[in-house]
Amino acid sequence: MRRRLLAVLTALIGTAVLLLALPLADSYARGRTEHLLLQRRADGVRFAELADRIRTDADRRELDAELTRYAQLYGAAVTVVDTAGNTVGRAGPAPTGPAARQAEDRALTGRSTEALPTVLPWGPDTVVLAEPVGQDERVGGAVLVTVPTGAARHDVLVRWALIAAGAVTAFGAAALVAAGLARWLLRPVHELDRAVATVAGGRFELRVAADTGPPELLRLRRHFDGMAQAVAESLRRQRDFVADASHQLRNPLAALVLQLENAEPHVGPGPGRQAHALALDEADRLGELLDGLLVLARLEAAAAPVAEQDVTAAVAGRVAAWVPVFEAGGLELTAELAPGLRALGLPDAAGRILDALLDNAGKFVPAGERVRVVAVAPPEGGAAVRVTDCGPGVPAEQLPLLLRRFTRSPEHQNVPGTGLGLAIADELARASGGSLTVAPARPHGLTVEFRLPGA
Repeated sequence: MRRRLLAVLTALIGTAVLLLALPLADSYARGRTEHLLLQRRADGVRFAELADRIRTDADRRELDAELTRYAQLYGAAVTVVDTAGNTVGRAGPAPTGPAARQAEDRALTGRSTEALPTVLPWGPDTVVLAEPVGQDERVGGAVLVTVPTGAARHDVLVRWALIAAGAVTAFGAAALVAAGLARWLLRPVHELDRAVATVAGGRFELRVAADTGPPELLRLRRHFDGMAQAVAESLRRQRDFVADASHQLRNPLAALVLQLENAEPHVGPGPGRQAHALALDEADRLGELLDGLLVLARLEAAAAPVAEQDVTAAVAGRVAAWVPVFEAGGLELTAELAPGLRALGLPDAAGRILDALLDNAGKFVPAGERVRVVAVAPPEGGAAVRVTDCGPGVPAEQLPLLLRRFTRSPEHQNVPGTGLGLAIADELARASGGSLTVAPARPHGLTVEFRLPGA
């Protein structure tokens, strides 16, 4: 946005400078040309008066002497002609070209040259002006003055260079002012953008630091800070409620389980014993659910900084711990780990996420199948860990639902669990700056992959 604003401001400033500099340069060139015309017209009038007074050979010799001295002094050429176009006197080469003939014809009709071609640094090299000899109906000839424009062109070039230097200086100063103005205008916007991105990432403690800028943006900053504070406070109360409720419910639940266990000897065989066992199972499931809620609440409220960790070592350790569990269930657990994988994450994030994924795989993969763990280094850096099983899998339309809390596939409603395992793993991955994805495996099964960013 800053580049676009600077481009617009620069274009406007450049246009304004050009609109001022070009007319000024053209005005000076025209003025210098007019000055040249007035200077040389006076000389032409004087020569016309001398030519009009020619009566004798002495007068003619006097005119020739004046023409010669003038030509030597100014480097100009002067030609005096009569009404028939015959040369009466001349110093220097005779003028040629359409402009000279037009000026001569005009002078022979009693009119002086009123305008010259505008003198520019690149030309013309000479200009021709004419004055009539005599007045009114007594026009007896014309004086043609061929004037070199070297001095005038030099003056125009110098003045144009000064105008160009002034225009460049003004443009540079205005561009610096525009850059400062754009920075002043957009600094609150950049701060708001960074703050919104941070809040979107789950960090509500950040506030906009900009204290300069337009009043409208400063008001927007204050409103954003107030909104972020209100959202953070609301989420804090929500997390506190979930954590407190989970914690407080554990005590009566523990008492209920204890009473059920104490009542077990007094329940006779039959339907009552079966109902008693189901009640104990539901109480255990409720305990797992409260534990999961408490873990999620603590995760969302956690402010622990991410740190670099050895992913290879963490994954190897967790796989070694889960191998006996899988063997007891008739499953095979294998691992292929790239050496030296390091990534950023919450403390022990890789191990905790892998625990949730392996626990989930162990519940749904039938005995005799295999679960495979692969840890590699992705091109963007960090670490990627995939857990692939050969279980029944999940229909493609249900894959996006697996990371939601309390969501379970209809086919697996009777499998023990709370529906929070993958949700907790996903929360851990995102809190570490990474991601967790679920995809079908071939020919059947499920692949869950989490990635942690590089240092």
